[in-house]
Amino acid sequence: MRSISSTMRAVLFAGLIAWSAWIVGCGTPGPLVKLRPFAYPQFSDDMHYDGLEHAIAYSLEYLRKQPATRLFKFGEDRYPTGHLIRSLETLDTFLKSRPNADRLTAFIRQNYQVYRSAGGASDRKVLFTGYYEPFLNGSLSPGPAYPHAVYARPRDLVTINMNLFLPDITPGKRIGRLAEGTVIPYPERRTLLEQDQLKDRAAVLAYVDDPVDLFFLQIQGSGKIYLNNGAALNVHYHGSNGQPYRSIGKLLIDTGKIPRAQMSMQRIRAYLAAHPQEIDAVFSYNPSYVFFKLEEDGPIGFLNVKLTPGRSLATDRRLFPPAAPAFIETEKPVVDGNGRIEKWVPFTRFVVNQDTGGAIRGPGRADLFWGNGPYAEIAAGHMQHTGKMYFLILKPDS
Repeated sequence: MRSISSTMRAVLFAGLIAWSAWIVGCGTPGPLVKLRPFAYPQFSDDMHYDGLEHAIAYSLEYLRKQPATRLFKFGEDRYPTGHLIRSLETLDTFLKSRPNADRLTAFIRQNYQVYRSAGGASDRKVLFTGYYEPFLNGSLSPGPAYPHAVYARPRDLVTINMNLFLPDITPGKRIGRLAEGTVIPYPERRTLLEQDQLKDRAAVLAYVDDPVDLFFLQIQGSGKIYLNNGAALNVHYHGSNGQPYRSIGKLLIDTGKIPRAQMSMQRIRAYLAAHPQEIDAVFSYNPSYVFFKLEEDGPIGFLNVKLTPGRSLATDRRLFPPAAPAFIETEKPVVDGNGRIEKWVPFTRFVVNQDTGGAIRGPGRADLFWGNGPYAEIAAGHMQHTGKMYFLILKPDS
């Protein structure tokens, strides 16, 4: 048999190294795989570090309120609160030197343990989507121009911690309402709206002019309502009716209304604007309904700290350590002056795990907060790109 060429030998060797890097941490299945230093990625960041420092400060604010005995799960390993705090503080201090990629990579390789997300079952990659802070037009009083209510959490809605009753089950909560001495499921979106069941159960925070804007506010979880009296309200997620989230984007794809390749939030808006008679039926496909509360500032994430544009990440809170630093590799859009996406380009960036979402489930999903404004809305509305996600923690002896 002829010997393989030097080029082919190099390709095979590179593939063997990549395969070995994955196998190193795959002895025990789980959402995070521990890597050896030689398998770490090259660390670089496409943004100024100021925003990252703000995001780290918010994570530290959250962590300093946690019990010292709390353990944070990184794959099969556990680290106490104080160790995660030191990990963020050490990274923050080093970032103040504004290191280049080589210095940054060397520093992390020497001082940090890195875990890679196991990703999706089929390709071991993470699907990144985006979210943003929407702006709505509203009023404190209902009327023909502002007919759609933004509801606070209903008074009869209850949350049950199932582990208090069944400690051996997977951690979870159930949401319902009290009825004749027992707890029953809370009604679905269609029932709540068609039968006006929230009228006597929940306070109205504001009224808005556009039902599509209100629906996407519920999807995003936080937003600003600019009132017709000149004031503005920061509204933030305050629970749901406990019904499962179902994607209206998937509905429109499955029914042939929007081609899969064209799917985006903007495309959904355009379709509903052209077919207003379908709005109620399309929205009712998603039985989940979200309630809000007012905040002095915003937007606020699951950790009850302010989100940082481009730096706050939402993941499955059951799988990944809250407030922890992470590193992502995926793609972002380049947008022209007319708001059109010219192309998507690769980028790498440090982020902080500060939020979660009803549709963000499993090790193969993550949602990047883009902020507000035109670019944020475009990026969040179109982002559906795969990549890699890593979590960082100081080595135990550091």
